[in-house]
Amino acid sequence: MMSMKVLVTGGLGFIGSSFCRYMLATYPECELINVDKVGIGANPANLQGLEHDRRYTFIKGDICNSQLLTRVIHQVDTVVNIAAETHVDRSISDPNVFLQNNTVGTFTVLEAIRRHNHKARFVQVSTDEVYGEALEGSFTENTPPKPSNPYSASKAAADMFVLSYHRTYGLNVSITRCTNNFGPYQLPEKLIPKTIIRVLRDLPIPIYGKGTNVRDWIHVNDHCKAVGMVLERGKPGEIYNISAGNEVTNLAIVKKILICLKKPESLLTFVEDRPGHDVRYSLDSKKIRDELGWKPAEIFEDALASTVEWYLSNESWWTPFATDVILHPTPWKMGGLR
Repeated sequence: MMSMKVLVTGGLGFIGSSFCRYMLATYPECELINVDKVGIGANPANLQGLEHDRRYTFIKGDICNSQLLTRVIHQVDTVVNIAAETHVDRSISDPNVFLQNNTVGTFTVLEAIRRHNHKARFVQVSTDEVYGEALEGSFTENTPPKPSNPYSASKAAADMFVLSYHRTYGLNVSITRCTNNFGPYQLPEKLIPKTIIRVLRDLPIPIYGKGTNVRDWIHVNDHCKAVGMVLERGKPGEIYNISAGNEVTNLAIVKKILICLKKPESLLTFVEDRPGHDVRYSLDSKKIRDELGWKPAEIFEDALASTVEWYLSNESWWTPFATDVILHPTPWKMGGLR
């Protein structure tokens, strides 16, 4: 990749911080500006040490702030939009912030590019959840969106804005849609870290419904590499599915964590299923594999074990986030989780 000035939005979150580290480690000529409002999913400790890298600049700010984006957009030639509210349970209890941050935020970034830096490359980091549930087979990039909850609806709406700005205004955009991520620095509200932390505290592990819901898991490093390849070689106006082929039920993945931590299955407890819970997600990622040559490098079992080990070794990182509200067995019932 030639010298590039990249704006990453949401770079203090789980996927965003991983992507910032990936870009700076992979592309020596890359200069990176990270805009993050430091909201519920962000943690400055995720990028500790990068403040000494002359190629890295952090700006505290909200992507819904059009004046901020107008000032920043002139300084870059590439934008990777990762800033988002991502937790389905929170979207059920408080959908408005998802509409604002995910849909209006994406629109505000697109408008800044359209008005002030029309030639900039733009990659929208989306989610497999926009397709809804896959009762059989796997979704391709041509599958129409059918979101099931406020989170996925807000992301699907954002994706539609991205594609419309390519069609109407000729912006150089691509969209990535990835399956469930895991790895270091993921907040305790998500299944894998929440399970690890509750096990470490000898708390019951809540399993929604019967635990038969299936997700396809990918290590965040493999996701970041895929986004980097789409950024560099993806075609304008195209969508790229990203999946590693690790389809596992929620119950099975919790049991794997119990084995890693040598804890009994008696910790399992089945709780009320959340509203609108999709049965299964499954993506066909043949397109990015064939066209861009991407493939996952991480072996699922090894990556899960290393993730468990990271949480064991970094209690000081996750302790401030591991509140009773975040670890609640049925968080969508909590009203507002902020």
